[in-house]
Amino acid sequence: MLGWVLDALRMAGMMAWQICWSLILGFLLASIVQAVVRREQVSRLLGDDHPGTLVKATGLGVASSSCSYAAVALARSLFRKGASFTAAMVFEIASTNLVVELGIILALLLGWQFTLAEFVGGPIIIVLVALAFRIMLRDRLIRAARTQADKGIAGSMEGHAGMDMSITGDGTVWSRLASRRGVTSVSHIFVMEWAAVVRDILIGLLIAGAVAAWVPETFWAHLFLNGHPVLSAIWGPIIGPIIAIASFVCSIGNVPLAAVLWNGGISFGGVVSFLFADLLILPILAIYRKYYGWAMTLRITGIFYACMVLAGYAVEIIFQRAHLVPDAGHAFTGDAGISWNYTTWLNIAFLILAALLCTRFVRTGGISMLHMIGGNPGTSDAAATSHRHRGPTD
Repeated sequence: MLGWVLDALRMAGMMAWQICWSLILGFLLASIVQAVVRREQVSRLLGDDHPGTLVKATGLGVASSSCSYAAVALARSLFRKGASFTAAMVFEIASTNLVVELGIILALLLGWQFTLAEFVGGPIIIVLVALAFRIMLRDRLIRAARTQADKGIAGSMEGHAGMDMSITGDGTVWSRLASRRGVTSVSHIFVMEWAAVVRDILIGLLIAGAVAAWVPETFWAHLFLNGHPVLSAIWGPIIGPIIAIASFVCSIGNVPLAAVLWNGGISFGGVVSFLFADLLILPILAIYRKYYGWAMTLRITGIFYACMVLAGYAVEIIFQRAHLVPDAGHAFTGDAGISWNYTTWLNIAFLILAALLCTRFVRTGGISMLHMIGGNPGTSDAAATSHRHRGPTD
């Protein structure tokens, strides 16, 4: 038993080492963007569900880069401030599944084809979701959801979603970022983003390590219908989201498990639908119920699931026709050891950078702000107002 546990921990640790620098880089880029884009401006841009507005919602979501829980809370915040429900949901999808750090990690663990598939499948899902919402959501249902959203039912990421740490003032974007206040703002956002997502990343790595070490290949072969190419391609996008729903792990934390599933024989489209289903895990479904009520939650669940399955099929067909589907069984799952290669040097460099940002965070009053991330009722709004007026301590 001890040997099994150590084997699972070793695989989880190796996967963590493989993606460490890319996580830091991704969150740093997201922090820089959030430091110069105010959320009130985002809400004003997303007031309807016209195609141009949804394109803006997608772009702003890509720039915001949030973990699944924070993205759900932020989407509710935008909805309450005047964004249309469809635009808020599109923003939510883009901010968890079309972001830089996810693309880099996919390339490192699974290959560049999966990064490309994520950015091809994402817009497909967004278009399908927007069309389904326009057909199935009535004004009465949206009004009821807005009433429920305004009740102030706080979730675990509500404080994080309510805080706007962007910087304003004269000068260019680069001059503001290079200022003491700009560096402080970036450091605060960086640490807050990590605080929001680190639990799910660790859980995802541990689950992936345990699955890779303990689940025999014969189990995956039977589950994914290996040996039946047509049936496997049909079954993969259907079973992928179901596995994701049961895994309780957010988008970035899902990638190591996706590598295990790919090595186990799930179809290419099944991996894509699995990755997008981070917004349907059971804890997030419970949050939807609190935020929008049962009626809207059931529609979100059904529409998201159907669109993820259809996007999986679409990506499978497109990539098969383009001969871009890689061979199964070559994803990185922690079998190799640590060596002095580019990954090690990049990890050292970015860990030093992260340490400098954390030091700046602590020295500028960040610890007190971190306590507000829990989002107790009444706390997040007060924290957000205070932070907008004062900004981070220089």
